[in-house]
Amino acid sequence: MKKTQLILLCSIMALFSFTGANSQTKKNKAKNPPVFSNFVYQGNDQVYIDNPLKPDEFYTPILQGCYPDPAITRKGDDYYMVCSSFAMFPGVPIFHSKDLVNWTDLGGVLSNVSEFSPHDTGISQGVYAPGITYNPHNDTFYMIVTAFSGGLGNIIVKTKDPMKGWGSPIKLGFGGIDPSIFFDDDGKGYIVHNDAPDSGKELYSGHRVIKIWDYDVENDKVIPGTDKIIVDGGVDLTKKPIWIEAPHIYKKDGKYFLMCAEGGTGGWHSEVIFKSDSPRGPFIPAPNNPILTQRHFAKDRENKVDWAGHADLVKGPNDQYYGVFLAIRPNEENRVNTGRETFILPVDWSGEFPVFENGLIPLEPKLKMPKGVENKTGQDGFFPNGNFTFTDDFTSEKLDYRWIGLRGPREEFITTTKKGLEIHPFETNIKELKPTSTLFLRQQHKTFSLSTTLEYKPKSEKDLAGIVALQNENSNFVFGITKKGDDYFVLLQKNQRKPRSRETESTILASNKIDVKNPIKLQVKANGDAYEFGYSTNGTDFVNVGGTVSGDILSTDVAGGFTGCLLGLYATATNDAMPQ
Repeated sequence: MKKTQLILLCSIMALFSFTGANSQTKKNKAKNPPVFSNFVYQGNDQVYIDNPLKPDEFYTPILQGCYPDPAITRKGDDYYMVCSSFAMFPGVPIFHSKDLVNWTDLGGVLSNVSEFSPHDTGISQGVYAPGITYNPHNDTFYMIVTAFSGGLGNIIVKTKDPMKGWGSPIKLGFGGIDPSIFFDDDGKGYIVHNDAPDSGKELYSGHRVIKIWDYDVENDKVIPGTDKIIVDGGVDLTKKPIWIEAPHIYKKDGKYFLMCAEGGTGGWHSEVIFKSDSPRGPFIPAPNNPILTQRHFAKDRENKVDWAGHADLVKGPNDQYYGVFLAIRPNEENRVNTGRETFILPVDWSGEFPVFENGLIPLEPKLKMPKGVENKTGQDGFFPNGNFTFTDDFTSEKLDYRWIGLRGPREEFITTTKKGLEIHPFETNIKELKPTSTLFLRQQHKTFSLSTTLEYKPKSEKDLAGIVALQNENSNFVFGITKKGDDYFVLLQKNQRKPRSRETESTILASNKIDVKNPIKLQVKANGDAYEFGYSTNGTDFVNVGGTVSGDILSTDVAGGFTGCLLGLYATATNDAMPQ
């Protein structure tokens, strides 16, 4: 779906009143819930094998998998970064670092389902493109975001300490998307955001503007009548630039700099910069725009990184500027199954305008670490990157933040036990626009394997539990155990939207009769575009189900939307996948 279409759809949905979370999200204590244990996810991408780290290096992206639209802020030696989450729950993942290399996952900013409930939205709706800013004048952090659910619109939440949670959403009285907030040296606040041109002034498809509002810091609202267009179209309106968005204002040496994405979040994506004597403009574009892009290089280049843009800047260790931004790493079929990821580059701001170092040549997988920093990624609780293995036996009191829900909180359907993780199935199918009883994590590698042990004895054909590989509600694979008559089966179902239709076509690719007296081990693995599903009754020898299938429907460029592939542990009480 094109972004213009998505915004129109979300605007229509916002007209309907918010009715709270779907009643089916109440935990249903099934008498025989599926129990998952011995979970293992292992990534094995060739780029990391070919590019081992030296002691003074770290990998970019710093957040692999679907963590797009990063924004970053700093208080003292503490850095906080947020990303888009769409209909994933909790909303707006947030990370903390002391050095921009080692990051700790803090969960999600919007974690109260009574205040943020994307319970009936498509996966690419919910919330996206957050901004985060620390205001030293009142020692407060602000997270601002567009919420396409519950009629919220543009909202802001605040906290004195991101480690301790956030306040309730405050609705803001303006439209558009991609807001960010800026506080000047005198304490005044301003909000900038993407919006449509004034009525009747749209010149072409993709024509957008950047607006600014004065912000009432005392009362947390924009001041009516202060809105002003500060960028019309982009750097050069005569060239019909598309999708000027994701604005951020910075102040340096008494001047104001406005940085935006331009070109749309695809192959023409870029980052551009403007300068002014006032936060309200006029803003003059830099002569050397864009300052970051990957759009000019050979499509078949090795270790291709593309779609770079949607950036934010921060002064890092040793007073060196850095920029975080989104980009993709497509597989050999140019599929985008890992989604848009968060990358980082040093930024040279020794001249008049900032420039991303090596951001105008093909991006490399490694960077030099800031002086004095030790790489501890994947250790001591820090988020991993590169090739890594993530294991979970589900016996810890606190579930890892990498595990997320879809359209609702994971706590509504899970229980941890001595045997593993129980999923209490909703009467909701993975294809419905409702919360699903599925515990997800993001696919973070092109080449990976995932396995889990499942103890389950379905009571009827309406019961199914297993694994889901999902790009959206209309594009996914279901691999699970169900019942037909007196027999039990493991099956692979492919769900894909019919051409030129809103309906989903479901196909059983294969099914095998099995014995469920003992736990079954399920596996999904991928090598680029090739995915395979299998099961084992002895824990080591796997039986393939369905052969090798294309992962094309798990790619953003095929399925549409803004998310990457999610891998989930799934249970349902309304199964419609029937064994052959």
